[in-house]
Amino acid sequence: MNLSYWELKNWFSNIDYTVVGSGIVGLHAALRLRERFPSSKILILEKGMLPQGASTKNAGFACFGSLSEIIDDLKSHSEEEVIQLIQKRWNGLQLLRKNLTDESIDFKPFGGYELFLKEDDSSYSDCLSRMSFINEILKPFFKADVFCKEIDRFSFNGIHEYLIFNPFEAQIDTGNMMQALLKKAIANDILILNQQTVTAYEEKVEGVKVALDDFGFMTKKLLFATNGFANTLTKNQVVPARAQVLITEPIPNLDIRGTFHIDKGYYYFRNFEDRILLGGGRNLDFKGETTAEFGQSEIIQNRLEQLLKEVILPNQEVKIEHRWSGIMGLGSSKNPIVSQLSEHVYCGVRLGGMGVAIGSIIGNELADLI
Repeated sequence: MNLSYWELKNWFSNIDYTVVGSGIVGLHAALRLRERFPSSKILILEKGMLPQGASTKNAGFACFGSLSEIIDDLKSHSEEEVIQLIQKRWNGLQLLRKNLTDESIDFKPFGGYELFLKEDDSSYSDCLSRMSFINEILKPFFKADVFCKEIDRFSFNGIHEYLIFNPFEAQIDTGNMMQALLKKAIANDILILNQQTVTAYEEKVEGVKVALDDFGFMTKKLLFATNGFANTLTKNQVVPARAQVLITEPIPNLDIRGTFHIDKGYYYFRNFEDRILLGGGRNLDFKGETTAEFGQSEIIQNRLEQLLKEVILPNQEVKIEHRWSGIMGLGSSKNPIVSQLSEHVYCGVRLGGMGVAIGSIIGNELADLI
């Protein structure tokens, strides 16, 4: 790199903390480090033009799990683990709201709904029969029932009579949230460099030598907040998982407000103003969607459009305006990994598709390892 003396001095000299990844976790980690170490020099490196994984690409759900998802989680996690995960997600959402304000993230507490397709009899009956049990185990924390039955008032098609309503769920504007976080980081004298890919690092006695594509520099501590891309450098058990999303053109007289889940959270949709944002379908092709490559697949896009036109907005002419994808970080457990990898290297990864909910807390926990 053809760097000047000034560039070396201001950006790459005497660095105390280098954070890899400028998403929700990375920015919160940097802000927490600034709070703890006011005079330190903090640098964030981001390989994309914008945060590359899911922080600017998610659907903007302020949620902590649908009823069918929670019941499904109980098959692979203990009851105590599931309760702790839900508490962490809820506490993370409150921390995000406190740090950024509801106004800046466009927080709208419309509530969340789960709907069940006609062919999904088993999940529907299972959720109705186990709803009181789930409410009971969550009541000590929420002090109220989280889930209740409601008759469908949205005129969805091809679904069972009852929706499951969750009054604690909300939606946010993902773009506004990330802009607010970036502004806060810059206001706190945190340096952010985009389109910088960390290719390797080498532990030294006094710190870590960080290698970029064609340049290297020293930092005292190195923190990875790369979630879906974590496996390459941190060697953690994190699997990338692509999530595909679409959004419609404005729809006149749209009467849908809220966040909605189908099939254990594998499909999800919401209104954004007078549009429908719809995503998911990874369960149609787990192998193909276990990828860190952005893009769309025909099988999933066709299914999303089918749900949109046959279930969500039947008998309406709907046009798709835009499609995109994001990369999540999953694993055998939904518990995030926040750990010290060596003397000077740390990571906070594997957010399990719940980055909006737990990213702020994981960022704080990552910084507090130091």
